[in-house]
Formats: sequence, C-alpha cells, structure tokens
Amino acid sequence: MKVLHIIPSVSPTLGGPTEVVLNLVKALRECGVDTEIVTTNDNGSNQLLDVPLNQRVEYQQVPVWFLPRFTPRMKEFIFSPALTRWLWLHIKDYDILDIHYLFSYASSCAGAIARWQGIPYTVRTMGQLEPWALSQSRLKKQIYTFLTERHNLNRAAAIHCTSTSEAKDVRNFGITSPTVTLPLGVNQPIYLPDAKQKLHHLYEIPIETPVVLFLSRLHYKKRPDLLMRSLGQLAAQNHNFHLILAGTGETDYVEELKNLMTSLGLTSHISFAGFVKGTDKQLLLQGCDIFVLPSFSENFGIAVAEAMVVGLPVIVTPGVQIAPEIAEAKAGLVVEGEVDALANAIAQLLTSAKLRQQLGENGKNLANSRYSWNAIAQNLSCAYDAILAHQ
Repeated sequence: MKVLHIIPSVSPTLGGPTEVVLNLVKALRECGVDTEIVTTNDNGSNQLLDVPLNQRVEYQQVPVWFLPRFTPRMKEFIFSPALTRWLWLHIKDYDILDIHYLFSYASSCAGAIARWQGIPYTVRTMGQLEPWALSQSRLKKQIYTFLTERHNLNRAAAIHCTSTSEAKDVRNFGITSPTVTLPLGVNQPIYLPDAKQKLHHLYEIPIETPVVLFLSRLHYKKRPDLLMRSLGQLAAQNHNFHLILAGTGETDYVEELKNLMTSLGLTSHISFAGFVKGTDKQLLLQGCDIFVLPSFSENFGIAVAEAMVVGLPVIVTPGVQIAPEIAEAKAGLVVEGEVDALANAIAQLLTSAKLRQQLGENGKNLANSRYSWNAIAQNLSCAYDAILAHQ
C-alpha cells in the first residue's frame, strides 16, 4: 500500500496542521506504510521555504515533494499550477490519498484529479466545518462549497475526524461520506531537568511567580486578547503571575496585542516569546505552571495535548473540540470564553498548587492513553486497508 498526503503548506508558522501531517506520516512509515507528502514551498505571507523543488527530499525525517507556489500568495488558497501538473502525472503511483484542509486549491485539485483517475481519497476537515469557522468569510465559503467543496467531501471514501464533535459538524454540513473518528497524537517529551528554574532565569521571572503559558499562533481565533483581559482583571486583584505568549502572527495583530498589554498595565507581567520549537518549546511546556487556550474554534488543539503529556494543567474553552474528553477525565478546566469565567478559572489554579498537580496528573494519563501516534497510525492504516478492500 502506498499513500500520498496532500497539504497546501508545511510552513512551521502554521503550527498544528504542519506538526500533525509530519508526525502522522512519520508514524505511518514506522508502522510499515509507504507514505509520502506533496505540498508547496509556501512559508506563510510572502515567504517561501528554502527547499529543493520538483524532487523527493527528506524533510523533518519524512519524504516530501515540494512544488513551487504561485506568487503572490493568495491567503490560505495557495494556488500552484506546478502541483496540478505533478498530481495529474503521479497520482496513479499511489493506492490512496489523504487530503488535509478544506477551501484550498491543493485539496480541491487533488480530490478532482483523484476522482477523474479513479483513486480513492480521505479528507481531514481540520475543524473547518465547525460553525464558528464557517462564519468566517461566510459568503466566499458558501460559493466555494456550492462550486466544489461539498462534491469533494461527498465523493471521499471517508472523512477523518479527530473528535465526535467534529464528526457531528461533518453531518450537520450535509456530508454523507463515512467518517472515521481518530484523535491526533503527541510525541513523548524529552524531560528537561530544572526546567522551571531555567525558564524563570531566562525570562527574568521571580521563582515564586506562577507562569501562565499561551502556546499557539497569535491570531484572533485563538483569543490571546481574551486571556490578556482576564489577566488584567486578576492583576487588579493583586494576583501574582507572569504570562508567556509563544507564537507568531500578523504584524498588525501582534501590535494590537502589545498595545492592549500596555493599556491593561500588564507590561511587566507579559513576555512575547515568538515562535518556539524543539528544546525551547519543551522548556516552556515543562517550566510553566498553567496552559491556557481560549480559542473560538479548535478541531483538536495539538498544543493542548502537548501540555497534558508533560503534566501541565490546562484551561480551554468549549471551542476546543477535545474539551469534553478533558472535562470527563478531569484533566483540566473547561470554561466559557468570557473574561470573568476565564479569570476565575485561572485564579483557581494560581491559588492551588494541589489542584494544578491533580489536573496535571490526570492530563498526563489522558494524553498517554488516548494520544499515541503509534496507535493512531495503526488504526488509520486499518482504515486505509478497509477502504481499498471496499474499492
């Protein structure tokens, strides 16, 4: 069995989607599935990845074909005539396609060519059918859905959902294709000794000050502004804390956040860490005290699972679609996306080391039992086998 994963971009700046496809393909290959990725050299905005084009290369330990992106970038659509030609010539070299993303050229093009050449494909909707996500650029998405996306989804051999909530969103969108519900995975961390002390030293934070972590793209969908407003309320009540915002975003939005920080009087309480990976990322996850992601919409939230696997207690909103699993396992706090509710939840954890430890241990147990890349890859491989047998 030979599988091709198609995704518009594997830019590190995209965060979760890039992490997922690279880790998923790596895990599938470790399970004996011959798997590759085809994508563009997009690196967000007007940037391009510095990678060899039109050839199979090893990238982040997995085989990837990079095709040139049309410039200038068309936001998330990421048009690529070269990708079209490559898919038309090579799609029959594969037994099944795994398409990541909706409302984007690469996914629509791959689905159309697959149908034309008789190759089965699956689609990962990545939370893009969640009501809040559909409300963004609503008219464009309605037109795109009418022209191609609904047909693309209804002709898929299966839709890969990461939670029961996402599967419901697929059905509510009127899609009749079978769904396969498999969570995403998280890599086991390499534990760093004295992470807390090193983190406090690096960011010049007093050792007795609890550290709150936001680790995601700085985007209004993720609501770092809500987190800052909640912490502004806690600062007015003399709570002791420091917030680290780890991630990148559009320059204008980051500037908005910095202005908000100043207006709330939080300049001495907040550090902007920028994009982090590897050891720097693990230092944050293992050295902080609380993880918060108050997102409007998150189909899985890979950073949430990464926090849980190291025992970091999490606070999320219902828009994070694994929130029901977190609540059921008592692995964190799930609160409405409002200033008072979020502030109260953070205050609970700031004032109770015992609660932080209890939630952290429950989260680690949940992540280790549910979010293993190896188990997920094996289950996905079985799903591929079933699809090919049915074909």
